[in-house]
Amino acid sequence: MVRVTFVTHEGARKTVEAAEGDSVMATAIANGLDEVIGECGGSMMCATCHCYVDEAWADKIPAPSGMEKDMLECVLEPQENSRLSCQINVTDE
Repeated sequence: MVRVTFVTHEGARKTVEAAEGDSVMATAIANGLDEVIGECGGSMMCATCHCYVDEAWADKIPAPSGMEKDMLECVLEPQENSRLSCQINVTDE
């Protein structure tokens, strides 16, 4: 198992175990993080799994696809480190 740390809007940290290959979105939902909704189930159609990736981890994940970039234009408060958590798979790295 891999450990993933989520930081809520209020700044609270929650570290959970995640199965390698699962999406960050699925991991958040399975662990009861209300901030990640994932309304479309990970099909990149709603952007309700929008998150910010800590800069220390940004180079460890693949760049967003063109379709993900298009969806990120629809999110509230987009930043350079905005991503859709349904498009980030957990790895042991």
